[in-house]
Amino acid sequence: MTNSNATQTLTQPSPEGNRLGELWSILPEHSSVDEQGVLHIGGVSVEHLAEQYGTPLYVYDEAGLRGQIRRFMSGMAERWPNSEVLWASKSFPAAGMYRLAAEEGVSVDVAGGGELRMALAAGVPPERLHMHGNAKTDAELSMALDAGIDVIIVDNEDELDRLERLLTRPQKLMLRVIPGVEAKTHASQATGGDDSKFGLPMDQAVKAIERMRAHPLMEFEGVHIHIGSQILEVEQFAEAVANLRSTGDFATYDVGGGVGVKYTYSDDAPSVDEYLDAVVGAARTYLPADAKLMIEPGRSIVARAGVTLYKVVTVKHTGKTFVAVDGGLADQMDAALVGQRFEALVANRATEPWTETVQLVGRQCESGDLLVDQAPLPAARVGDLVVTATTGAYAYTLANNYNGALKPAIVFVADGEARLVARRETYDDLLATHAPSIG
Repeated sequence: MTNSNATQTLTQPSPEGNRLGELWSILPEHSSVDEQGVLHIGGVSVEHLAEQYGTPLYVYDEAGLRGQIRRFMSGMAERWPNSEVLWASKSFPAAGMYRLAAEEGVSVDVAGGGELRMALAAGVPPERLHMHGNAKTDAELSMALDAGIDVIIVDNEDELDRLERLLTRPQKLMLRVIPGVEAKTHASQATGGDDSKFGLPMDQAVKAIERMRAHPLMEFEGVHIHIGSQILEVEQFAEAVANLRSTGDFATYDVGGGVGVKYTYSDDAPSVDEYLDAVVGAARTYLPADAKLMIEPGRSIVARAGVTLYKVVTVKHTGKTFVAVDGGLADQMDAALVGQRFEALVANRATEPWTETVQLVGRQCESGDLLVDQAPLPAARVGDLVVTATTGAYAYTLANNYNGALKPAIVFVADGEARLVARRETYDDLLATHAPSIG
């Protein structure tokens, strides 16, 4: 499908009476609004997307995805030549995104058998795959070993027991250690504190490293850390790198990911350059100059590039104004899970005055099914198209079947063309795994 009539660009000011100008830093990079006030992403109008693919719909700016990957890869290569960028695929584990990652040459980390299978099926070379997980099963480890992936990041001693039983040839390993950094983020997204379920404290890490080095088939490469997700203060990453120094001198240091993104008008998120300057600056001070340095951006690659497109089903005025759309926490779980605020736009009337403050809610039977609290919008009408911005990370990851909801389709848009990369779930799909009970 082609549609490239957008005329208003990201550099133009906000029309009088609304906050569209503030949304330009949150919407996908290749967004625009035409003379009729209709939002276009990648040169394709949201009206055409809704008509062609239905709603709810996950829409991704493909050029934005590729551009962000390239910023991380070129930025790391310029600052620390002996480096590697891995995309943290849990942020958007879709086969189309794995294929895009393979095409761009970025390495990939997976955190389970399903992610590993999708990555391999989409063409990610095994030598560019790393496997995470704090409770990997025998089956998952066997899958990774059989596929010949590059590195397994070991989390604990029990995993070493499993590997000792399963290894038949040399395998590169790294060890996840607890960096002792209390990340300033939501509690569910903090992973680097002393009470984290991930990794080993330094005293136990020393013993695990000795064990790996003594094993003839375990090729110990270095250490891995991760302090958490949606971190907006780059100084915390520098602190984590500094703490790595106490682990010893190794060939490789993986400092994880977690750099935050701008979700709301008020968020002050670091740029790629600011993040890389902090990490590499600390590495130059604290790590061996000849070591390999790795990072694992996930959210910061995919979040801004994606939006979720809905259709307004109901508008009612009780104690508050409720604008209800045809999706909800089944396709946007982060709003309920971590209280993440998103911003919204009536995407078929983007330039009209924003005269109301509404509760943008979903259709799932929970009071917590609140997509945007106190959302400034024009007076919404049934049939309007609403976009929630910066939903490219974890929306598809956490999609579920609450109230029998069907998981949305995914489309990539670029240069006026849209292509389907994951079809919408059907009711037959929903029933397929229940066949023994209903046959």
